[in-house]
Amino acid sequence: MTKSERNVEIVDYIWLTVGTIILDIGVYVFKFPNNFTFGGVTGIAMILAKIGSLTPATYNLIINVALLVLGFIFLGKSFGVKTVYVSMLNSLLLELMEHVFPMDGPLTNQPVLELIFAIILPSVGAAIFFNRGASGGGTDIVAMIVKKYTSFNIGTALFFVDLSITICACFVFDVTTGLFAFTGLMAKSLVIDQVIENINLCKYFTIICDDPEPICKYITDVLKKSATVFKAEGAYAHSEKTVILSVMRRSQAVMLRNYVRHNHPNSFIMITNSSEIIGKGFRGFN
Repeated sequence: MTKSERNVEIVDYIWLTVGTIILDIGVYVFKFPNNFTFGGVTGIAMILAKIGSLTPATYNLIINVALLVLGFIFLGKSFGVKTVYVSMLNSLLLELMEHVFPMDGPLTNQPVLELIFAIILPSVGAAIFFNRGASGGGTDIVAMIVKKYTSFNIGTALFFVDLSITICACFVFDVTTGLFAFTGLMAKSLVIDQVIENINLCKYFTIICDDPEPICKYITDVLKKSATVFKAEGAYAHSEKTVILSVMRRSQAVMLRNYVRHNHPNSFIMITNSSEIIGKGFRGFN
């Protein structure tokens, strides 16, 4: 492993740790006290804690360890190290929180407010995992096993598993708790998708101009990015134009837009949002 690859790996694990902390705050502070069982291992853990003698954090640890063992048995080397790291850190942090910051009930008397945080915080954590090539473990491990050995639609199967866990909340707890959990289940995937899209959001520039040299110089020297340049012809006047294509992070995009508008007012700029830029300087191919 080169120094550059090692640095990328370190950054990945820092982000995975941050994502796990965010997820566990959402689960421990907002999901567990309110019994918001909208799927996953934490949902199963809450139901088992209600009918059993252990705490949700302990059941979460037991289930995750069991699923990790199954993952190693059935998936072998294809079983991601990052997923193992996240899964174990998640379980151990929940156990630690239970001892350091014990909670006897909800943090506030506003269940809707707590549901919002119970959805958003774990969703942000999950989005960070997916963006770094990992998952939170748990039922994702079951999905990976099923995907390897069957042709089932994994997304649909996982949804119905989560739905069945949520329905159980209506019987184990009460209908109100079950409806809150069902609302969380419906919102969770939407929030995760939005967070992932915003994390990766870049601006794709198409600049049509007469003099590309100063614009390209600004892109390469000031913004430290590159661009693709090619010649074009206007359809109306048939005049020769130059088209510059470049991709920027959001902060850089504002700088480039302002520079072109102020210094090259006759240029034509098209700016498009994109969350799937793959290549050097953005996202890798793996």
